[in-house]
Amino acid sequence: MNPQLCLKMIITVWSTSFVVSVILCTLTVNLPRCGNNRLEHFLCELPAMVKLACIDTTTVEMSVFALGIIIVITPLILILISYGYIAKAVLRMKSKAGQRKAMNTCGSHLTVVSIFYGTIIYMYLRPGNSASKDQGKFLTLFYTIITPSLNPLIYTLRNKDMKDALKKLMRLDHESKKLKKNWNS
Repeated sequence: MNPQLCLKMIITVWSTSFVVSVILCTLTVNLPRCGNNRLEHFLCELPAMVKLACIDTTTVEMSVFALGIIIVITPLILILISYGYIAKAVLRMKSKAGQRKAMNTCGSHLTVVSIFYGTIIYMYLRPGNSASKDQGKFLTLFYTIITPSLNPLIYTLRNKDMKDALKKLMRLDHESKKLKKNWNS
């Protein structure tokens, strides 16, 4: 990839994200709120804010859905297409060890992509009143905190040195529990 293409991609992603954010925030902030409402959420998430409106929010929900398809599904499709090309190239490799190593790497990546996109799709591409408040809180927590926290863990567990250190730590823990049990007996 050359620097010009990289710059064009960055500008496209940032400008598209900015425009979509301005559109969705404007639609959401301009919804009338009746009475003294309390937002029962961790963040001012768009679905939670839309639920506070005291008018029919079908137009806003349809706009969120349409923009969500563009913003969420398009990158996911591009990622899956690129993984299709990667899988095709890996299957043409002659070395079984090389194939296994490449598939392990892709497996880690696809795990992270699946967790992230799965929660985002469920959060933003579903009907407005189909989930409970607690479910929305959980999904928000999941894709903003848990998924990014799992990301380094998923990738480091692929590292042989990390695996060996973890096994050693587990053995030490097991041995110390046995020693403690024998000591108390």
